[in-house]
Amino acid sequence: MTTDRSRPDLDDTTVEGLGKLSEALETVERARGQLYGFHQHSGKADLLLQDAAELFRAAGHTALAEDLERDLVGRNVIADRWTFQIVEDYDDGYWTAFRAFDARAREELSDGDRHVFEARMKQRERTHGHPGHEAGPALEE
Repeated sequence: MTTDRSRPDLDDTTVEGLGKLSEALETVERARGQLYGFHQHSGKADLLLQDAAELFRAAGHTALAEDLERDLVGRNVIADRWTFQIVEDYDDGYWTAFRAFDARAREELSDGDRHVFEARMKQRERTHGHPGHEAGPALEE
């Protein structure tokens, strides 16, 4: 496998479109990571809330402890859903469809090569023949 995926056979507009799609997918991946962070933080907050309720009960604040446990512990974070269900809906719907379109565009336009835009940028910006600026491990200068 060659490491130069600059694809001189493709027109600049196609390569730019592939670059924008790749950037969009990377942005979606970051959003997904934040969604998983939201999921984990919400779960941790629920566990901490349970600890708080236990401490209030131990301190004699039984009504407050019971209200917290009844009204907040285990509560849906949005209508009818805990965060794991939000994550699953996102993964099964939008994220999966987004990745499928990215794969389709790469297969149809660049024989599956990823990061063609960046590969062109590397070829354009590197100093040919200079140490640390090699085209890639499988290429000759």
